[in-house]
Amino acid sequence: MTTLATLTVQDHSLGGQVLNELFLKFRNNRISVAELIEQRVRAEVDDYNQRADQAVSRHNLVTPTETEQLLNGSPKGKKRPLINADKQVATALAAFRQNGFFVLADNRQLENLDDVIYLRDDLVVSFIKLTPLVGG
Repeated sequence: MTTLATLTVQDHSLGGQVLNELFLKFRNNRISVAELIEQRVRAEVDDYNQRADQAVSRHNLVTPTETEQLLNGSPKGKKRPLINADKQVATALAAFRQNGFFVLADNRQLENLDDVIYLRDDLVVSFIKLTPLVGG
């Protein structure tokens, strides 16, 4: 029987406020940052696709653009198209590489996709999404 490790993932504002919290399960007790991002995005996409007729949480790491939401909007009686998880994972990994968001574990910034996170019950991993300055 395989034991699943549960990881608490929180989204934080730059001021430290918790904006969103989710729990992810992993089969291993250590994962890479890339695996964490992939698992998180796939969980969000699954949730989004299951709630295709409901509003999108603005705290997701990757969300459809306004144009995508307009184009994929759901006219009465019709479901909008499902989001492609592979594409969203690629977008999130690229955003991490370009410092679009930070990942912290044990108050340590993880800077590379291959950095290792050792899972334990009390570990909370924080995502801090950066907002580009307008006109900068």
